[in-house]
Amino acid sequence: MKIPEENDDRALIRRCQQGETASFGRLVEKYMKRAYFTALGLVGNQEAALDLSQEAFVRAYRSIGKFAADRNFFTWYYQILRNLCFNYWRDHKRHACPFSEIGDIDLETIVDTGQSSEKLAEQNEMRQAVWQAMNELKPHEREIIILKDFQELSYQQIAETLNCPIGTVMSRLFTARQALKQKLERFFND
Repeated sequence: MKIPEENDDRALIRRCQQGETASFGRLVEKYMKRAYFTALGLVGNQEAALDLSQEAFVRAYRSIGKFAADRNFFTWYYQILRNLCFNYWRDHKRHACPFSEIGDIDLETIVDTGQSSEKLAEQNEMRQAVWQAMNELKPHEREIIILKDFQELSYQQIAETLNCPIGTVMSRLFTARQALKQKLERFFND
């Protein structure tokens, strides 16, 4: 009989359901960065992303007794976070900080000391254009791009996260990428 690893999600959840609160703390530590960046991508506001990801963990903790052992923890947690983010976005969309204003947050930091200032300016312009175009997408379009291209989830993982067939994921991703491409063409065809 295999003994589960200490940080195995299912083992941590079982212990949490038995009253060991420190186990949930380990889950939070494991997923907090991913949760924050997911929320940031969905709402486009750093402070709100932090608050929403923390609120989602609180709600997940309160509902951990209802968690089914056969489910993936982050997929379950993501549904809570997603609902909070979409509610926030709906309620604050007129006041949300555009992605272009959070350009200093990079999921992938590029370090190249040999680049010219012209090349760096071009990269910065491109980054700003992408964030602005992302900000203009519909929430569901932004979400699918974030899950695939920023979170680097597989089609299967996205299907489980969004509770839809893989074909639907592929169709939504295609549509979202087309919308993003159309918005970006406006920046570069002037």
